[in-house]
Amino acid sequence: MALQTAPAVFLASYPDAPPGPLHQAAFLYDNALATIALTGCDRIADARRIGDAMLLALDHDRFWHDGRLRNGYLAGAVGLAPLKLAGWWSTRDQRWLEDNYQAGSDSGNLAWAMLALLTLEQYAHEHDPGDHDGRYLAGAARLGGWLAAQRDRRGAGGFTGGSFGSETVVRALRWKSTEHNVDLAAAFAWLAASSGDAHWRELSQAASRFVEAMWDPRRGGFDAGTREDGVTRNALLAIDAQVWPLLALPDAAARYHQAYAKSAQSLRTRDGAGYAYSEAGGGAWIEGTAMTELLRKLLGSEAGAPAAIAAIGLARAPDGGYFATTGATLPTGFMLDTDPDQPRVYRHLEHLGAAAWVALCDRGFDPFIGARSLPSRALQ
Repeated sequence: MALQTAPAVFLASYPDAPPGPLHQAAFLYDNALATIALTGCDRIADARRIGDAMLLALDHDRFWHDGRLRNGYLAGAVGLAPLKLAGWWSTRDQRWLEDNYQAGSDSGNLAWAMLALLTLEQYAHEHDPGDHDGRYLAGAARLGGWLAAQRDRRGAGGFTGGSFGSETVVRALRWKSTEHNVDLAAAFAWLAASSGDAHWRELSQAASRFVEAMWDPRRGGFDAGTREDGVTRNALLAIDAQVWPLLALPDAAARYHQAYAKSAQSLRTRDGAGYAYSEAGGGAWIEGTAMTELLRKLLGSEAGAPAAIAAIGLARAPDGGYFATTGATLPTGFMLDTDPDQPRVYRHLEHLGAAAWVALCDRGFDPFIGARSLPSRALQ
């Protein structure tokens, strides 16, 4: 596999995180998003360093060799040795610990890695044919093969959540996420168009049908997904499940325009400065605020723009990055997979994912299609 002269690298998701599960953790989703944002900002060489790290991770996992990536890795340069995961020393247990979420493989995170590799493949094909060996397309197809096995026939179909835990305690995630299936619908459709393989198109349609089934016309929004039984709906209103379908699915912005209005009305923070993660409330989630502002820009709507821009500005870190939230903590409405008794929250830490979404918003770059417009073509 040909690599760039500069070493492949995974970036820390929370560069200032104290010792513990987040310290030096490079989450796959954040790095995939950064790859796409760097491409949108015309920093292709930097983007390819992260993309090449993903390809090395596919080939050099310490255990898995079936086309999956982990949810997180140790930040830093990546080489030919088996990739390390972030971890921390537990003084209580007197041993080195790893986070079981980071060791697992969420379907949505792997779909984002596919989108990142396909973005790089599109750049190589269109702008640098002399260095176009198809490695990013091949990597995306390998990920697609593992993700295809997560297809589910219960209820509205679609794809399950992936796997949780390290290779010694791996557990299948049987719930289904609207957000994940949006990611998969976009990634499989792009893979079909790039490869000419109709198999991927059919998988894209299966994911898209699940997303459409999660639409609740009475509330004018998308439910978050299903519970473990694959049928019972999780009715939580989360902002990414409202915004992402409109960015990713052909003609969804017209068919489900109420979802944008629902986000603007129901998920705006109490002070009107930005958007919360979900109905759980709290302060501004900077990723969600930036993705909503990106959708607004692509729709040509002026509603809510000044408040969103102000909220994003308040989250700017001294070094130019962005904090995950403007408050001390931000609830999501979900519980931790690693400890179901504890809520999953965002903390006031500088966050790679937040910075990437702000960059995409600034450039008006839709990460689901690698372009500065909304998807309009129908699924073939």
